[in-house]
Amino acid sequence: MDMFLYIDKDTFLHRLDPRTKLAVMFGSFVIALLFESLPILLALAVIILLYGHSGKVLSNLKRIRVILFMIGLMSIVIWSITRGGETKLLGPITLEGIIYGITVGIKFNVMIISGMIFLSSTTIEGISLGLVKLKVPYRGAFAFSTAIRLVPMIVATSYTITQAQRSRGLDLDSGSFIQRIKKYVPLIIPTFVSVIRSTNVFSMALESKGFGYDKERTYYMELSFRSVDYVILIITLLLILVSIYAKITFKL
Repeated sequence: MDMFLYIDKDTFLHRLDPRTKLAVMFGSFVIALLFESLPILLALAVIILLYGHSGKVLSNLKRIRVILFMIGLMSIVIWSITRGGETKLLGPITLEGIIYGITVGIKFNVMIISGMIFLSSTTIEGISLGLVKLKVPYRGAFAFSTAIRLVPMIVATSYTITQAQRSRGLDLDSGSFIQRIKKYVPLIIPTFVSVIRSTNVFSMALESKGFGYDKERTYYMELSFRSVDYVILIITLLLILVSIYAKITFKL
């Protein structure tokens, strides 16, 4: 069971500098947060999906398809009832509320998909070094990259413990929803104990290698902008500036 998000491929997207992919991700966040126009957000979603398709990493969206669906569904349900509007459909539900709920759902899903594309096409080492090149302190960049490493480790540990308990006869599938949740509670303790042990070993390994002893560091991986990186950065910046201008001028 592969718990890591990165998909190792040799594509246009994978060859981009991590700083470029960071800029594209944050640019998509800014544009998504600026607008409440359904056509604009749909266009942004198409662009982001084409961007992810260029790196052949959209298969990772299967892992979060339930989350994406639930965000969209809950957004429609909540806003269709609370938004209000002139076109009444059923009780407090309005057409304007449903459209706004779809818009908000797409807004958040676009940001999640953009982040997933970034993590699926960028190595952890690339993320860390990219942050360092952006003048983020190495300790902060290392802590961020380590957090990304720990999430799959925690998931894998919990999966292993769950399977081990199943092999010992623990039935996690029967009973009501609440009863099944209660059965998972005892699995939390061994999961956290295992993670704490692994973290302790990790910290001792860092200390034994003199982590943080010297502020001047050398890196095995070298990053450098190529022509395509500059082109994409310029396009991203122009899109952000145009979006801000359209937001201020046309109140979209």
